[in-house]
Amino acid sequence: MLHADETPIAQLEPGNGKTRKAYLWAYRSNDLDPGPRIVIFDYQAGRSGRHAQNFLQNWQGHLLVDDYGGYKPLFSRTASPCIELGCWAHARRKFFDLHKANASPMAFEALQRISTLYAIEAEGKHLSAEARQQLRVEKACRYLMQCTAG
Repeated sequence: MLHADETPIAQLEPGNGKTRKAYLWAYRSNDLDPGPRIVIFDYQAGRSGRHAQNFLQNWQGHLLVDDYGGYKPLFSRTASPCIELGCWAHARRKFFDLHKANASPMAFEALQRISTLYAIEAEGKHLSAEARQQLRVEKACRYLMQCTAG
């Protein structure tokens, strides 16, 4: 599994002393995978999704990203598709903004549920991948089943 994200940076334009927007694309291994953590930065002048496609080329696996549309072609390619994993922090932010804007009770409920799932993840932070999976099955799945039943 990889995590991917792009972030804007200021690039100094040679000769005129002004800056323009460029992007640093970051690709990071998963903390649960065995071996050393790996982080790779790929500097690009723009934000086109083409940069991620060119960098990852035929890589296959699970890719954790925000909902930026530039990643979407990676999930629909037929030769070597990636499996999209969504980012809870980005999803949570939408509910937070909605609740802040109009005190939405539905958004508040979503924030409470996400908070409970975050607490379960924090509880399993130092467990092995297998033990963390078991914790998720025992607590998170049971919690979500209770939410949908009620």
